[in-house]
Amino acid sequence: MLSEQEQKAERKLLRRGRLTDRERDRLAAGREDKLHEPTLPPGADRWSTWGDGELGPEPRPDWLVISDGAVDSRLGVVKTGKEADVHLVERWVPSEDSYGFGEDADTDQDQDVNAAPSASALASCLLAEKIYRGNDHRNFHRDAGYLDGRRTRESRLDRAVSNRTRFGLKVIAEQWAVAEFAALGTLWAAGAPVPYPVQRVGTELLIEFIGDPDGAAAPRLAALRPDLDELADLWGQLRAGLGYVARAGFTHGDLSAYNILVHHGRLVLIDLPQIVDLAANPHSGEYLSRDIANVTSWFAARGLPDADRRGAELLDDLRYEARLS
Repeated sequence: MLSEQEQKAERKLLRRGRLTDRERDRLAAGREDKLHEPTLPPGADRWSTWGDGELGPEPRPDWLVISDGAVDSRLGVVKTGKEADVHLVERWVPSEDSYGFGEDADTDQDQDVNAAPSASALASCLLAEKIYRGNDHRNFHRDAGYLDGRRTRESRLDRAVSNRTRFGLKVIAEQWAVAEFAALGTLWAAGAPVPYPVQRVGTELLIEFIGDPDGAAAPRLAALRPDLDELADLWGQLRAGLGYVARAGFTHGDLSAYNILVHHGRLVLIDLPQIVDLAANPHSGEYLSRDIANVTSWFAARGLPDADRRGAELLDDLRYEARLS
């Protein structure tokens, strides 16, 4: 442990662009680790980042791959947006055959040369990788209102956020990622219909992929044309799901038919960076009312009977669940 005087001297050298002995040792150790890093199997983009950063709640789902020997492969873009991009990632545990030196690697003439890299994996799962854009968060829809009730413990950071400096925008980006990951963890543990949050490293989230094993993402509610029976079932699922959210003390904050997925009839709430704390945010009642108005109007347009009455009843119930006056 360096003394305070030694730390000051080290910072002074770094400001002048000169490396300290400790920095040289650290860089040398990093280069040495890189030299001895195991070789990635073909098709893998990186070693699994499991264990880095913040991890999701326990008990963890059985489908999740948490092996230290797992690798990640990016399979494509799921969605692009103003604030973040979402990629499809496969996390898999390579076998000997994945490297091409298994027992049958040279003799099997029927191998599928077009097979996915993880075709011979010991275990695998699909994840959605959501990466926030640090300097583009000035595009967040009325973000100042959402940030009410979210404060750091350092006045310097709060000032940077308030003034929207370049550094402040980076802080906001991390706040959105932290808020979404924390909200997903709380809501998933409470039983709400949200994706499981796997891990967060900085402004990158890895969450459960909602879709089919072949990588086809579940459609948004907005893209569906359900019949009356399906519509009624989806409304019932939405009502129950929002009840979990309200009892946990939140409202979505930007709810619409575009951030609700429906996977084989199962409704899932997504895109929660702007989640609103109903107790801490002074505008929480307005956000809750707007959320319900947005989804009610979609169901009304699709022909749900008595949609306006149902929406008003849902809003009253959620206000009661959240203990709002």
